[in-house]
Amino acid sequence: MRHRMEDLLTLMQVLRDTEQGCPWDLQQNWDSIVPHTLEEAYEVADAIERRAFDELPGELGDLLFQVVYYAQFGAEEQRFDFDDIVDTLTAKMLRRHPHVFPEGTLASRRPPGVSAEEVQTQQVNSRWESLKAEERAERTANTPSVLDDVPRTLPALSRAAKLSKRAARVGV
Repeated sequence: MRHRMEDLLTLMQVLRDTEQGCPWDLQQNWDSIVPHTLEEAYEVADAIERRAFDELPGELGDLLFQVVYYAQFGAEEQRFDFDDIVDTLTAKMLRRHPHVFPEGTLASRRPPGVSAEEVQTQQVNSRWESLKAEERAERTANTPSVLDDVPRTLPALSRAAKLSKRAARVGV
């Protein structure tokens, strides 16, 4: 029998159960898991760079487990749950892909006869960046600078590149 997403969510609930859970898992919180999340993301990248595709399902699973941890923390604090994460992500991707889902729904598609090759990559990238900028503007309406929402936890070179790209785009 193959395990499904529901099994993983149940596993996390049991691990965090105050009566029957795991002492280590019960001690974890938002902050204590962050280093593990970063490590798992790097391990995914490393497996891909090495073309170790036989290791990739396990590494991706470890990264997914981090998301499940955060979803459990959110559920415990009645902030959000895993379904909220899935819903938010799906809505965002539908919004950012109007060239694939023109009505913003999973059921909508490009008109028949217009292939993916016919959709100009430049137009797609340009639209993606403008949609991200709109989302960022909504999120940062009360933030003094468009550079403020660049994660401070990015590795230094990645953060510098992102800040530079963002600054060039907005003319800072």
